[in-house]
Amino acid sequence: MEFSHTKHFTEVRDMAFTKGATQLPLVHVLDLAANGYIKAHVDSVKFCGPTIAGLSLISPSVLRLVKEDDSTLWLKAVLPAGSLYIMRNQIRFDYTHEILRDEDSYIRDVKVNKGRRVSVMFRDQPVEDHS
Repeated sequence: MEFSHTKHFTEVRDMAFTKGATQLPLVHVLDLAANGYIKAHVDSVKFCGPTIAGLSLISPSVLRLVKEDDSTLWLKAVLPAGSLYIMRNQIRFDYTHEILRDEDSYIRDVKVNKGRRVSVMFRDQPVEDHS
């Protein structure tokens, strides 16, 4: 049986992006080993616009967001396998985001066992004014 990526990617794009947004035509696939992690960062406005959508596959992971100018404002969220997360506007530009190491993957006192993580990232075109 053949899997229709186009159909599913179209559904994700329809959910994640506002009507009329010019999306980058290609997706970005990240394959992160079970012991891998993604350091805290804010994506460059040179390479993508106000919306980023990530489809998390294979394993759950913990996403941490931290306000760049006030580290007391933060949030951790579990990204279950098969989940879609969308970051746009203020979250996209004013907060760092990272995928925590397996040994740091806790929500309160509950351990989230992170294995290999594959994510498919969708982005829109950069814009001059992102406010």
